[in-house]
Amino acid sequence: MLDPTESQQTEPRRPKPTEAELAEPEDRPVTDQPTAGAYADAGVSIEAGDRAVELMKTWVDKARRPEMIGGIGGFAGLFDASALKAYDRPLLASSADGVGTKVAIAQALDKHDTIGFDLVGMLVDDLVVVGAEPLFLTDYIATGRVVPERIAAIVKGIAQACVAAGCALIGGETAEHPGLLDPDEYDVAGSTTGVVEAEKLLGPGRVRPGDAVIAMEASGLHSNGFSLVRHVLLSTAGWSLERDVEELGRTLGEELLEPTRIYAKACLALAAETRTHAMSHITGGGLAANLERVMPEELSATIDRSSWTPQPIFDVVRRVGDLAQSDLEQTLNCGVGMVSLTAPDDADKAIAVLERFGIRAWVAGGVQAASAGGGGTVELVNQHPGW
Repeated sequence: MLDPTESQQTEPRRPKPTEAELAEPEDRPVTDQPTAGAYADAGVSIEAGDRAVELMKTWVDKARRPEMIGGIGGFAGLFDASALKAYDRPLLASSADGVGTKVAIAQALDKHDTIGFDLVGMLVDDLVVVGAEPLFLTDYIATGRVVPERIAAIVKGIAQACVAAGCALIGGETAEHPGLLDPDEYDVAGSTTGVVEAEKLLGPGRVRPGDAVIAMEASGLHSNGFSLVRHVLLSTAGWSLERDVEELGRTLGEELLEPTRIYAKACLALAAETRTHAMSHITGGGLAANLERVMPEELSATIDRSSWTPQPIFDVVRRVGDLAQSDLEQTLNCGVGMVSLTAPDDADKAIAVLERFGIRAWVAGGVQAASAGGGGTVELVNQHPGW
């Protein structure tokens, strides 16, 4: 029979806390017990990160320049700047960018070794428009979970693109962000630095009336406007990435993942061998808006749409989304990835230089004195054949 003055025990009696357990956290003694799994329990694997570094080393070693000192693994990438002594007045140019929502396509297709071309293209081709030679690049990869093979595939693409651009992959960072990103999500970004002789700097101040607008063909969508493209084709139309699209001659996913063309070496040759006065990298905002960034206030440019037919993907997006042409042209490159403003007498030579690098180019328009109130603008006229 229970004593009414005592409470009944319904749970096992717990042992008396030890003195260490009763101590405040800051007073608890340091233990020598191994806790190697604590960070992994929080979602960050140091071992996976180390494995990713080992897998990427081969590719990073391919993306070197003679001025690069040391290898990966240090706190900072080193680049011997003594070569700049050969310049009378060297100007350093820098650029930072990312890939945008195109990474969602790579993740959905589980194909990660081409997205690096999109990153490098967005970076180095912003440098060459001022005539700067890309020297080195650093990347940053944030992911919800480090899968060594996936990270190595991303870096492989970055390194191969650096080789194509002639710059060194001097360093980078891979960060694991559990809870912030889903395990299979990642984003990539980077920065790059280049150099140009001051007297060879390209830009609005060199543009002259009569300059030819030389259009350089894009490889496809490149890396801009994917929020619109995904909304139109995937979310609204309900197309799958595995869908075979007759107009494209391949699956939708293959088309959307087509790597960005890198123009760096071709454009540097163009600047060296012709009287090219300015260039424009056609990214977000489209052809007219980006070309206006290098137009002086006293001049304007006219571009004739009838001089080229955009690749089929642009018409597919337009028709399926029932988009106004103005919406398309304000978002996508519409088949032109880079433009130069070149002295008219050098137009044929410019096209030949670009074709030497495998880039199809053509005269798409010209520069003229601006009308009253129309300075610094670009007008697109006529229509693309077949549109």
